[in-house]
Amino acid sequence: MDRASFLKGTGALLLLGACGSGRRQYGGPEVTRISIDKSARRLVLFNNRRVLRRYNVALGFAPAGDKQVQGDGRTPEGEYHIDRRNPESMFHLSLGISYPNEQDRAEAAALGQPPGGDIFIHGASRPFGRRSGDWTAGCIAVTNEEMEEIYTMVETGTPISIKA
Repeated sequence: MDRASFLKGTGALLLLGACGSGRRQYGGPEVTRISIDKSARRLVLFNNRRVLRRYNVALGFAPAGDKQVQGDGRTPEGEYHIDRRNPESMFHLSLGISYPNEQDRAEAAALGQPPGGDIFIHGASRPFGRRSGDWTAGCIAVTNEEMEEIYTMVETGTPISIKA
């Protein structure tokens, strides 16, 4: 086999491999909002009033109550939006939540503490994994496979409501 044939063949294989290894595509209805019910450990994706998908979630390691300050291990409660996407997350993939909002900052300041930040919806830190119980530092976790689906469906700016 000559060098030109080898290079063409290798290029074709790389192109085919790239087509098959990309992230999932989503062609369904727009996700217009996300709802997290902490007590039910449930994340729901909506298109207006229609439920698109439901997922079981893990929360912060101290799940009772609203996040007040950095390091308290709680998942925040309130109205936020997805403000960033991280395809290189150490927790597979992640979608950033706009915590802290103005109210969160004021509550933490009243306690003389920083509110914390970097709250995400994310996958597991190990491939295909789901840890048991509530284990995050305040984030919302799903399996890696579920996170791949959520990541393709949810756009930056999507509102998210987190309730007790």
